[in-house]
Amino acid sequence: MPRSLGVLGDRWEQAFLVATGGALVGGGAAWLAGATAVADGFWAAGTAVAVPPAVVWVAAAVRRGRAGVDLIAALALAGTLAVGEHLAGALIALMLATGRALDAAAERRASRDLRALLERAPRSARRRSGDDLVVVPLADVRIGDVLVAGPGEVVPVDGRVLTGPAMLDESALTGESALVERGAGEAVRSGVVNAGGAVDVEATATAEDSTYAQIVRLAEQAGAQRAPVVRLAERYAAWFLPLSLGVAGAAWWLGGSAVRAVAVLVVATPCPLLLAAPVAIVSGLSRAARRGVIVRDGGALERLGRARTLLLDKTGTLTTGRPRVLQVVAAPGRTPSEVLRLAASLDQMSAHVLAEAIVAEARARALALPPAREVTEEPGRGVTGTVDGRRVTVGKTVMPPEARPGWARAADNRAALDGAAVAWLTVDGALCGAVLLLDPLRHDAPRTLRRLRSAGIGRLLMLTGDRAEPAREVAAVVGLDEVRAEQLPADKVAAVRAEAARAVTVMVGDGVNDAPALAAADVGVAMGARGSTASSEAADVVLVTDRVDRLADAMEIAVRARRIAAQSAAGGMALSLAAMVAALLGRLPPAAGALLQEGIDVLVIVNALRAVLPRRGAGPGLEPATEDLIRRFAAEHDDLADVLDAVRDAASLLAVEHGPRALGAVREVDRLLTERLLPHEYAEEHELYPALAGPLGGGEATATMSRAHSEIDRLARRIGTHVRVAGAAGRLRPEQLEDLRACLYGLHSVLRLHFVQEEENYFSLAP
Repeated sequence: MPRSLGVLGDRWEQAFLVATGGALVGGGAAWLAGATAVADGFWAAGTAVAVPPAVVWVAAAVRRGRAGVDLIAALALAGTLAVGEHLAGALIALMLATGRALDAAAERRASRDLRALLERAPRSARRRSGDDLVVVPLADVRIGDVLVAGPGEVVPVDGRVLTGPAMLDESALTGESALVERGAGEAVRSGVVNAGGAVDVEATATAEDSTYAQIVRLAEQAGAQRAPVVRLAERYAAWFLPLSLGVAGAAWWLGGSAVRAVAVLVVATPCPLLLAAPVAIVSGLSRAARRGVIVRDGGALERLGRARTLLLDKTGTLTTGRPRVLQVVAAPGRTPSEVLRLAASLDQMSAHVLAEAIVAEARARALALPPAREVTEEPGRGVTGTVDGRRVTVGKTVMPPEARPGWARAADNRAALDGAAVAWLTVDGALCGAVLLLDPLRHDAPRTLRRLRSAGIGRLLMLTGDRAEPAREVAAVVGLDEVRAEQLPADKVAAVRAEAARAVTVMVGDGVNDAPALAAADVGVAMGARGSTASSEAADVVLVTDRVDRLADAMEIAVRARRIAAQSAAGGMALSLAAMVAALLGRLPPAAGALLQEGIDVLVIVNALRAVLPRRGAGPGLEPATEDLIRRFAAEHDDLADVLDAVRDAASLLAVEHGPRALGAVREVDRLLTERLLPHEYAEEHELYPALAGPLGGGEATATMSRAHSEIDRLARRIGTHVRVAGAAGRLRPEQLEDLRACLYGLHSVLRLHFVQEEENYFSLAP
């Protein structure tokens, strides 16, 4: 029965269950002892105990405009007392009590993740004051305060690690169980648990503005609000009452006895109709929370389950939102490593997002970065300083495109084709190299959009403020239906409203400029891990972890919860109707009907609780060792980026010269392939692919990738043969050039495609 009882609390519910259960058991014991009068007294008392709450439920239903659905239960109780069917009355009373208790237990189970989120919210913090630690209320923490998080404690506010490394459990925010290591200077979000030793954290936000507080505010709003499917159940119940009364009247008329009518009312008690849909929706909310998705309310979950159109921002949604080095181009006489080392040494002193990417790439390649001196930065132009005694500039160049050397024009051309930004390196006034940077596509984006289409999304659009060229390239890779580039916030709102007029529409974004569009959509989804507060506050759904595949998880959960809700409500009603027909024909006496209705209640509520469990076949279950392998090979892909650059650069060099420098470049490629790339491919074939065969359903799932390994090996051996032939002659022979260039360009293309396919299909499986 409904949860909201007003004056009756949880303790009364327990007492109600004990009283009705005790009356039924006491009556049963008396009946077995042959004291039928005493048994009837126990059962009548149990029935009478249930009448007052049933009347209260009727009154509460009338106030909510839901008159009639609880009236059946009250009539059934009164009818059993009137015709002397005391056992049936006692069974109905116990059914009401256990149904209410089961409903409460279901909500407690389904909501435990949301409640746990609220219960974990820190109330105080330990702040350093000189050599002392002072416990202060969380509201007193200010930006710049140094706080101490002890082992097992929750980090109270957003900050940065002062004494690293810190081992953190971020599962409450991200849904991922793996521990994360944060070094000194790295950002840490409130709500994560310190899984290592005590760590000092400098506050970068107040408690009110911290990540965990924002999530808690959303979670406090999450609950089993009535979604349209719940209101649909209530509409069913509105005609279920007159139907039940009509069947009861017909039973009385056909059987000539009020007992049949009471039997009809007993099995017509509509608990399944009222319990199933809310339990399924709340279960869906809980399941989503476990996956790192906070849904504002049940209505949002239900709308998400009916969505047919999805609109996405590009930067930070389909792409990572963090620029990465695409290629390092060196002028003749210099090497890519030298260019990157000089650029990163200077960019250490800059806070620009492109400078951070250049420094991160240099550190990933283990380059030693000397200190830069006399550094100045001109906004919009770049950074200038002294490195190794030479005057170095990183940023834009004043040299007009037509005056640039051939290698620089080639870099410009690639940047234009790939939609990349270019940071030029100048040493002592001479242009010496370029670093191309690109905001890369998320590895999990293509798979996510395929899953969304499978879940019911029929139309996918991108709304981005970026230029048309990079937007179209991303759209082509992930398979979007339409792209709208250079969109202002007002343009996005207009597009969302136009789409929402045709179908239930979801908008996904992460920036402040996305907030109006998120608010305008039927369902707004914010990438909350790194998104703005404005977008999160405007959204109905927040993806707490920085993974776009959580959107597909949320969609699948919503579709399944909505289907289970409708299935449970309709199934319970159908079973009750069948029982009513049996009672009408005199085949089901009141006592047996009460037992049957109790079974129907339990059945539909248990079915509704399936929404809190993962769907069968929801995804491949990976062993921890397999996840470790995936992470290892994903890291190796990053490390092998310079090998791909070397292959492409050697092919480009062969197009302009065939002398010793070209031969040296090809020999270096052969060394890199032999020492680094081929061992990586061999290990994937013999370690990773066998581990993935089981979760992916057999070896055929990796057969195409294995064929790519064979082609990579063939091209690498062919290049090695060219190197040996050239070595014997002391130079590259003219007859080698065409095939060697074809091998290098072909290998580069196969490697790029192979890497992307592995990252999309395999590496995105690991959290």
